Amino acid sequence: MNGLGHKAARLKEQGDQLGERALRHPWVEKLARLGYLAKGVVYAVVGVLALQVAFGQGGEMTDTRGALASLARETWGSVLLAVLAVGLMGYVLWRVVQAWMDPDDKGTGPKGIAVRVGYLVSAGIHASLALAALKLAVGAGGVGKHGDQSAQSWTARLLSEPFGQALVAVVGLVIAGVGVWQVRKAWTEKFRDKLRLGELDARHAAWVMHVCKGGIMARGAVFVLMGVFFLLAALRSNPREARGLDGALAALAEQPHGTVLLAIAAAGLVAYAVYMAVVSRYRRFVDA
Repeated sequence: MNGLGHKAARLKEQGDQLGERALRHPWVEKLARLGYLAKGVVYAVVGVLALQVAFGQGGEMTDTRGALASLARETWGSVLLAVLAVGLMGYVLWRVVQAWMDPDDKGTGPKGIAVRVGYLVSAGIHASLALAALKLAVGAGGVGKHGDQSAQSWTARLLSEPFGQALVAVVGLVIAGVGVWQVRKAWTEKFRDKLRLGELDARHAAWVMHVCKGGIMARGAVFVLMGVFFLLAALRSNPREARGLDGALAALAEQPHGTVLLAIAAAGLVAYAVYMAVVSRYRRFVDA
């Protein structure tokens, strides 16, 4: 047993050293920065299209996959989508590194493990998004079901399983919980700890913080709304109640003063895209 324990410890040490080298590899940081920027571009498209709807200038309600399809219709769309695919895979790589090496010191407690598992879930979601972008770039097909269609389709599958309503309710609680966590993150300004805003003068740094806070908070609020719709789908055992990002934006537009609410949410998503650009430029990755 001692021999096996020693061998296991040595393998763990070797794995940690390999992970540390990967974490400090210059290309990891470069791809991560490109990844944040690519994610920002996608959210900027979603926000701008929703703003166009709010101001009666065309546009459409869509989610991140729908944003890719919109880009595919533009001049040089294939080239942009190819770059986005590479960037999104860089983001996937960084999420895996965050989950494995824990460069942000989330720890191994229950909360830390939950956050790191969340990084892996995020990696899977963005890997799927990167693949969709690549397929569109090479003309190998569309993005498939997205937005409300996708949400309602897999909600229906979950509801058909044993304890399906409970499963959908858990999904709703998780999505809403992520939204609340983002709102809290914005309110407490904890995200500032990872940014090198000291490189900016005080006035510009203050404006950056205002925009970033608004963006994170807006995205969080939309996630809370999406979570509520999944909870309604569970409560009523009706998959049609589930809504994706596009459906959540449409729900805002259907409310009294809906145009104003939609414009605020859409502007918030554009602000979130700015936040991603700020993270891409100023994030502190590995301390020297």
